[in-house]
Amino acid sequence: MARLAQTAGLTDIQQEILSTVRDFVDKEIIPVATELEHRDEYPQAIVDGLKELGLFGLMIPEEYGGLGESLLTYALCVEEIARGWMSVSGIINTHFIVAYMLKQHGTKEQKDHFLPRMAAGDIRGAFSMSEPALGSDVSAITSKAVKDGEEYVLNGQKMWLTNGGTSSLVAVLVRSDEGHPEGTAPHKSMTTFLVEKEPGFGEVRPGLTIPGKIDKMGYKGVDTTELIMDGLRVPADRVLGGVTGRGFYQMMDGVEVGRVNVAARGCGVAQRAFELGVQYAQQRHTFGKQIAQHQAIQFKLAEMATKVEAAHAMMVNAARKKDSGERNDLEAGMAKYLASEYCKEVVEDAFRIHGGYGFSKEYEIERLYREAPMLLIGEGTAEIQKMIIGRRLLEEYRFQG
Repeated sequence: MARLAQTAGLTDIQQEILSTVRDFVDKEIIPVATELEHRDEYPQAIVDGLKELGLFGLMIPEEYGGLGESLLTYALCVEEIARGWMSVSGIINTHFIVAYMLKQHGTKEQKDHFLPRMAAGDIRGAFSMSEPALGSDVSAITSKAVKDGEEYVLNGQKMWLTNGGTSSLVAVLVRSDEGHPEGTAPHKSMTTFLVEKEPGFGEVRPGLTIPGKIDKMGYKGVDTTELIMDGLRVPADRVLGGVTGRGFYQMMDGVEVGRVNVAARGCGVAQRAFELGVQYAQQRHTFGKQIAQHQAIQFKLAEMATKVEAAHAMMVNAARKKDSGERNDLEAGMAKYLASEYCKEVVEDAFRIHGGYGFSKEYEIERLYREAPMLLIGEGTAEIQKMIIGRRLLEEYRFQG
């Protein structure tokens, strides 16, 4: 059967990787995803399978034991995984962002220490910016690090950590006024710390507590948590890059590629919703014929497929721009905004096609309907994306009057 969202110009290796991932999704994820999601159960067997495939090291350079693949290859794999179950792509994404930040900004010692074990999947990454009171306003971070000899003491509460419990390495963004005089712009007095911990909940190392999983409407299976630092002592050599005050820029670099990932997730969920909608439309009969033969349903299918194609094209463009070494915040913001909005709309149309059955937990579309809203807020809300897009457009189209 012809598939939507094909990508031109892929190498044989890229096509082989995607084919392997697609087969894994069809055989190992889709058949069990809804059952695991309803139980809010961590998909350990699936994660073990992804580890065997080498996906935890997909973008980590070969010198550290990874596959050294491009952002585009990674994004297309995420699209396939999200098509099976979006929560699994979240497990991969936070790990990938931390590995990317280490690759781009870490010291040689940090790269040598962490990246080989991250490539093998033995260390799982999570990253932490948000706090209970700040939302998208990263400059309002109150968690703080104070220098004490050869260590820093961290205090504060963080929020919305994907992989907070199952991870063993967390990149945490906090304030660090040391070396930055009063009046320094907030984004210039932030530092990213690489915090190692034991997987699990409760006190996972002295001064660091992961209270438990946050109960969510959707995006289940993956653990989303708080993180509480109370006198957490971190060695100075665990400052990402070895220099304080650069954390904001490091995190934004990570989030930028993370937005391509969220766009890919939106594409994958939308593709699955379309597949379910077009399949059900050919199974269900009303007024003596398939509902797919009714013009109203055909219009929906046409709109859904067009949105899937458009979102995929923008996601691919954003990934390729980053891979080329060019600035891609405009393209990533557009892709994330469009893909998440279109995902919501495609899922809702598939839900409508299912009629009353779409409201039943026996049908897969019910799960997708609860999952899609997370993409509207993950890695920055639609409003944040519009701000980024608008500012970049004004830079590019500055009026000379």
